[in-house]
Formats: sequence, C-alpha cells, structure tokens
Amino acid sequence: MADADYQDWSKDRLVSRLRELEAQLKAQQEQQPQEQQLPKQKQKQKQPPSHPKPPSPPTATPKQGPGPNTPQLQTKEKKKKKPSKIDPSKYSTRLVALKLAYLGKRFGGFEYQAGAAVPSIEEELWRALVKSCLIWPDDPDKVDFAPWEYSKCGRTDRGVSAFGQVVGVRVRSNRPLAVDKGDEDVEMGEGQGDGEGQSQKPAWDPVADEINYPRVLNRLLPPEIRVLAWAPTLPADFSARFSCRERQYRYFFTQPAFTPLPASLDPEGTRAGEGWLDIGAMREAAKLFEGVHDFRNFCKHDGAKQITNFKRRVFEADIVEVDGTGSALPYVSQADFMPAGLKEEGGPHPKVYYFHVRGSAFLWHQIRHMVAILFLVGQGLEKPSLVTDLMDVGKYPQKPNYNMADEVPLVLWDCIFPNVDEAAREKATLEVHDPDADVNTSMTDDMDWVWLGEDKPSHLHGASGMVDQLWECWRERKMDELLANQLLDSVARKADLTRRLAESGPPEKPNSSQRVYEGGGTAKASGSYVPVLKKHLLASPGGQRQVGTEQGFTSAAELAQTKNWRSVIKANKAGARQ
Repeated sequence: MADADYQDWSKDRLVSRLRELEAQLKAQQEQQPQEQQLPKQKQKQKQPPSHPKPPSPPTATPKQGPGPNTPQLQTKEKKKKKPSKIDPSKYSTRLVALKLAYLGKRFGGFEYQAGAAVPSIEEELWRALVKSCLIWPDDPDKVDFAPWEYSKCGRTDRGVSAFGQVVGVRVRSNRPLAVDKGDEDVEMGEGQGDGEGQSQKPAWDPVADEINYPRVLNRLLPPEIRVLAWAPTLPADFSARFSCRERQYRYFFTQPAFTPLPASLDPEGTRAGEGWLDIGAMREAAKLFEGVHDFRNFCKHDGAKQITNFKRRVFEADIVEVDGTGSALPYVSQADFMPAGLKEEGGPHPKVYYFHVRGSAFLWHQIRHMVAILFLVGQGLEKPSLVTDLMDVGKYPQKPNYNMADEVPLVLWDCIFPNVDEAAREKATLEVHDPDADVNTSMTDDMDWVWLGEDKPSHLHGASGMVDQLWECWRERKMDELLANQLLDSVARKADLTRRLAESGPPEKPNSSQRVYEGGGTAKASGSYVPVLKKHLLASPGGQRQVGTEQGFTSAAELAQTKNWRSVIKANKAGARQ
C-alpha cells in the first residue's frame, strides 16, 4: 500500500483510505498507554497480598434466556465477513449495450476523472456494476473499464445531461455454462436429454431468462441516473462510439432569455427589447450550419489531441418551440415589458425553445459554441451571416475569443445506430470530407432495444417503477420551480413604478452597459459590445502545435502532459541565458 498511486484513486476511495489510516493511528495510540502500564502490573503481581482472601465458593452458571432479570453473558463481537469474490469460472458473460439517461447538473461530466471533487456518471455506473457483481475487477475501487470491452457513444461535459447515451460493456449473464460430456460440449438448459422418459429442460431464452440489467442497475444508481433499455443482440465488432452514425443534441432556452427592462424605465429607448430574442433570425442562422463545414472556429482547441481535420457534417439544425411547458409569468406579457414587434405572438410567456441539431460527430464544445453565436444573433448583436463568415477558414483562419454558452441546458438527446452494410459504411466515412457524398441524413435506429417495462409493465408504471421514481425526481424540482415562479411574478408586479417617493435630484438613468446572454440564469454586463470578428484572435490549431516546441518541448502533447510545465519553461529560459 505504501507504493500506491493515489493520483488514480477516486475521491471516495481516498476518503476511505484516510479513515482506515485514522483508525490505525487511533488503535496505536490506545495501545501505547497499555504497554506502558504492563510492567507496573507485573511488579504488583509478584508481591504477595498482605491479607489474602479466602477462595469464593463456586456459583452456578446462570442460564441464558429472555427476561428482565436474566444475566447477560459477555460475547465476542462478531467480525464482519468480507464479501467473497465471485468465481468467474462459474458464470458466462455477454456483451450488451445499455441506453442511459441522466440529469448532469450535479455530476462532473460523463467521463471518469481520478481525484475529481465531483463524481462522474462513469464512476457511478462503475460502482453499480461492481456492487451488483455484473463485473468483478481485481481492484473494485479503481475505475478501469478496459478488461470489460467497454465503449461509450459520447463524452458529455460537466453539467450536461443525456437522455439517450449508449455504452457497451461485457457483463455477467444467466446463460448456463457448457459442460463437458464425453466428446461433446453440451449447454445446460438447452433441452438435451440422456434417454427416454427424462424430462427435457426448456431452451434458454436470451431475453426472458436473462438478468434484467436495467432493473438491477437502477436499484444501485443515484435517482438522477437511469438505465432505460438494453440491447441483447449487437452487430459484429460493435462499438458504442464507432458504430454510432448519428448524434442528436438539444439546447433549451427561454423567450425572453432573461428578465426584460420595463419601457417606462427606458425613456430614451436605448435598451428596447432587451432580453427578448429574435427567433426568426436565430432560425436563419441555425440553417447555415447544415451540411459539411470546417468548424474550427466553433470549438475549443486542444493542442494535446493533435486534431487536423475540423470538418463535420450537420444533418439538421433548427429552432423548435416546446409545447406545454407551463409556469407562465403574467408580468412578462404586460405591455410595459413586451416589445411592440412581439405582441402578435400568441400564448403566455416565457416560452421555451430548443436548438435542435443532428450530426455524425461533433468537435469538443462545438454545440455550445454554435449556440453562443445563435444567442448573439437572437439579441441583434450579430447578423446571421456571421455563421458563414466563421466557417470561411480561408478568410478567418483564427478563432475569435468569444464565450461559449452555458453547459446546463445542453442535452445529448439520442444516439442512432442504423443497419448499414459494409459498402454504405465505407461510403459514410467519406461524409466529413466530401460535401457531395451521397449520405443518408434520415437514419433510423436499428438496435434491438429491450425497454424497461416491456418485460413487465409494472417495472415501468407500477409502484416503485421507473416512472414512479422519475415522477418523484420531477415533482421535487417542479415545486422548486413553482415557488420561484410565484415569488418572481409577485415581486415584479407589486411595486407601482409610476409612484415617485424621491422627487428631488436628477432622474434615475438606466445602466448603459450592454447585457449579453450566454445561456445561463441571466445576462452578463459586458460594457460596450465588441463584435465577434473584432475580438482578440486565438492561435490557430497549427500555431498551437508550435507552442510546445517554442517553449523547449518536443510537441504540444508533451507540454500538456507535463505537470510542472511552468518550472520547466523557466529552467529552459534560465539555461538559454547562461
């Protein structure tokens, strides 16, 4: 244990180890005073007693039994039995796919990060798989999916949710093991009999007789993480990452995006319509994302990954209204808060929309950068043509340093695995290079998913079913939303803005600082707005790869992997001066 690499340990494992060491230290401290008193006790035993007591007469040993006057015999504390490890030779395994849904706000992203302060989705999934004995690693505390043929469709960032994430993993199965009978391998339970009159066992059903993986895992996972379905039959060479041909994302936002300023407090009209989004302009800009484009100006660059191809195909991009969201705020629909051009919109406000995008694959933080530009267009700060300008890498080879949108409203909506033959599969690999490639942009999922509830409807809609569990999760958050809604609407309408209690002094002027919405709870003051194309330009991907060599490293990857890179750079500069 002294040589343990604590950097790879999870937070819970480190806490457990700390408690173990504290218990050992406490035991040592309690043992030391006893060892110091032991010689004194031995000296006392050597001296004969001055008044020896006569031996006491023997007494009958009382019987144990129930009752208030029954003496209790001291019994040794039973040691807790350590859970016995599963014997792999007694169980068969199978590769399955699991479809997951999770609310990611309180998790540190999907991918496991050693030593992270916040648990990840993968870490919680690992614990559930280990605790249910669906996998049996040598070191259960170390998250290592490598021996279990593990693959994942996407890596969502911290705070991002998913309703259709897919992972592949080899797990324990109920399928009986084959037994050696002479020269034949006979599988138990397949209806093989030795002679007439012997009852034949029914054939083993790979779905009905299998472990109910979603139900087993959902008992052990946090309520924000649910396994929705599992796929018993997978294509050859299945990989949740490389077999996926389409990923769908949705980014939710409200209209207005943040609370608008009453027109009565803006007599000069400098902030008219603030908070309200031009949905039509956002739709126009979103459609420009469709097709094959170079998205290097719509992503976060990572020099360590050495990416050279930034072309991606977007099948569809649009702005869609969500029906039936409820929780209207009546004060927002008053004439003092709503711009004249939006009065024709029907229905109560705020409304809820989402940016819908489908594509084969996406770059790091690509969706959040796309949404950030759409919000600037919706606020009238930029024109829809900005999308076309940023995709012209010949004209703009370096990315302007603009902020990407907030992470919480983003959802990995679904992952699509179509049934494609090898010819179509080979052709699909050209889609990111050739804009004219004949690519099917309306794919349907061909995976044979077994959804929870198809085994037994009560597992979905019954007591303690998944819908019941999700209802509890929803209602808790709905009550939070409802109370916040009522408080906000009540506070916004109680004050009489036409009443002036302090007539002396100059009239109050609204803050002239431009407020820019980036997807979070409210807008941020940014002073005078600087257009995107006039912002500071970041290093191009090729320039980032040269940064490492300029600082004395062989590559940017070596720079990224060096922990104390600042001290290395200082040492290199000091050596250059000598």
